[in-house]
Formats: sequence, structure tokens, C-alpha cells
Amino acid sequence: MSAIEYLPRLTDVRLAALLAELPAVMVTGPRAVGKTTSARRLAAEVFRLDEPAVAAAVRADPDAALRRAAEPVLLDEWQEVPEILGAVKRAVDDDPRPSRFLLTGSVEADLTQRMWPGTGRVVRIVLHGLTERELTRSSSPGLIQTALAGDLGRLRLPRDVPDVDGYVGLALRSGFPDAALRLGPMGRQEWLDAYLEHVVSRDVRAAGQVRDPIRLRRYLEVLGLSTAGLPTDATLYQTAGVDQRTADAYDRLLESLYLVDRVPAWSSNRFARLVKRSKRYVIDPALAVSAARIDGANVLRDGDLLGRLLDTFVTAQLRPEVALLPRARLHHLRTESGRQEIDLIVDLGGGRVIGIEIKAGAAPNPRDSRHLAWLREELGEQFICGIVMHTGPRLFELGDRLWALPICALWSSTG
Repeated sequence: MSAIEYLPRLTDVRLAALLAELPAVMVTGPRAVGKTTSARRLAAEVFRLDEPAVAAAVRADPDAALRRAAEPVLLDEWQEVPEILGAVKRAVDDDPRPSRFLLTGSVEADLTQRMWPGTGRVVRIVLHGLTERELTRSSSPGLIQTALAGDLGRLRLPRDVPDVDGYVGLALRSGFPDAALRLGPMGRQEWLDAYLEHVVSRDVRAAGQVRDPIRLRRYLEVLGLSTAGLPTDATLYQTAGVDQRTADAYDRLLESLYLVDRVPAWSSNRFARLVKRSKRYVIDPALAVSAARIDGANVLRDGDLLGRLLDTFVTAQLRPEVALLPRARLHHLRTESGRQEIDLIVDLGGGRVIGIEIKAGAAPNPRDSRHLAWLREELGEQFICGIVMHTGPRLFELGDRLWALPICALWSSTG
């Protein structure tokens, strides 16, 4: 994804709107996800603080450097000159007009800064991995917005609807721009392996957070194998051969590095006995497979792995879309008895929800939507709709506000 052939991102409009109203915006997210590329488009001037000469000039007098800059100025790799944050704070305090500063930096930066001087002055926006909507340059509303408009029946699927092998292939293409856009299967696998090695050997050591990277690598392998699952914490750390304190530290670290995302359990005063454990997702399905040291053939031979990889893929598609909706959040639902379980709950605020089940099968039937039907009966009008996402070619209704949609409906158009 070069500056000449920029691939528009779902967050572009929101980023531009925030900068138009606020003095300083930081674009954060996983390493190598395209933060600088997206932010550069809005900048009048760029300070590449990873270049020694630029860093030295800014470090000599950060306040003067900002006064001289054309605004909005992009402070790229800000952690190389951490004093720049104090200068941004002072500049915003003195003059809070909008469109002044953009900041991007390495993801370990927050871990190495003891205090965050930007609180109340710098607003953050997270850039997630590439989605199929972005890769296909779809201009149609997202699936959640289409559901809210009551237009699921108007979805027009792509000309070539993938089968299960095709969806696994899309998941393994990755959402990291370098891996997805520039590399073939062999180079992509090497890139993902090197990415993980960089995280384990450099990022966490730079942050001074982990003394034994080998144990962290083993914990990542367990998380890759269990992505989108709901094992107990004890199962995870015992399988990885670490104690609970170490596992808790690893979880905080990996979430700070945007490598692992916890989808919390949904709660409601209507339900007394819901599981409270979060689901852990490796943020990119291809990275999960790389961390687990398996490949697509292993996934297709194991129904449990296949289901969780598809869940991870679908969640990676939805995460940036949900982030654009005011107050919307992703959750999951499971009753303590295990009798009802829904892979994803899109909580839209105000009690309204959309339920999503993800199936590896190609021919869902009403039984596959029984947990969604249960939730519909419990919530009444606050239940917007329930969706069973599957690997087959057809879109059809399963009942009142219940739909079976191919996974590719996530990047379909509306007609």
C-alpha cells in the first residue's frame, strides 16, 4: 500500500473529522498496520523522529520545533523523542484550536512511558487490520448499518462467493498491509513469523516487561491454538507452563501491543446466570495460525480449529466497523449451563443488540439459529436481528428477524 496508490481505510472519515474538531489526535494500533500511511495524508508537514538528524533537531528544543512546523504536523515515531509529548501538551494548553498535531508511534511506546502527559489533550483512534471491505474497495454501508436499516434482504453478494477453503485462504492472507498486498503465501508466512519474533525479541524487551521470551512465545502458541475459544484462565496458563501471575502479565502486555483482544461477556439485568469470562482473540487470523505453528491444511482437518479461525476472521472484519458506531461494543454470550451460546453480540447501546453466530457449515437451518431465537424472545423489540454467518452461497431468512448470510455478506453491496 504505497502513498501513490492509497487504499482507503474505514477509519479515514472518522480520523479526518476528529482532527477537524480537536487539536491533537494519536493514531494507534498494531505494529505495521498502516498508521503512518493513513495519518500522512492529513499532514501539512511530517517529522520523521526515527531519523537521527530530525530527532536531534527536535530534541534540542521541542517547543520551538512545533512552533516552526506547518500544521497539521505529523509526529511520526514520537517515542524516539518522548519530550515531544510535553511540548504538544504545552502547545495545546496555550492554543487549543483544531487540526494542529497528529501522532503515530511504535506500539511499545506506552509501555515504556511512566506517565502519559497527553491525558485530556490527545485523543486516540485505533487503526485495525485491513478488512475485505477495504480490500475490495466497497463503498456500501457495512453489515451492521445494513442490519440497522432493515435492509439485509437487499444485500447483493459478490460474483464469486467463496467456499470454506476460500474463506480459510482469505483469513490466511492476513490484514497486515505488507502481508496482504505485497506477498505471496511463502513470503507472507515468513513475514508473519518474523513479525512474531520481532514482538517477542524486541518489543517486549524494549519495554522491559518480559525476562523469558521463550515462555512468552509458548504462551502465544497456546493463544493461537485457542483463539476465539473460551478456555479457563487456568487451562491457558497450565498448558503454556506458566503461573497465573505470569499469564496475567502476558495478557496485559499482548493487549497493550494490540496483538490480543479480549471480547467481554455480555451482561444484562434480564439474565442472572451468564458466564463472565472474556473470549481472547489473536487480532489477525493469519497471525493466530502463525503463532500456533500450524497451516491451512491443519485448520481444514480440524473442525474445532476451523470454526475458531472463521470466528477470528469474522471478528477481525467487524472490529473496525463496530468502532465507527457511537457507543457500540462487541461481546459474546454464554449461559453458565452452556445451553445457550452466541459467538458475538453487537451491543449498540440503549439495550439494542444484534446477535451473530458463525458456522463452518454451508447449509444452515433453523436449528442453527435456536440460540438467537431464544435471545429474540427474551429481549423483544430490543433484539434488532440475529445472523447466522456460514460458508455456503445463499442468503435467506430463518425466521422473524433471523437471517442466514454467507460470510462474504460482510463486504457485499446493497441493491
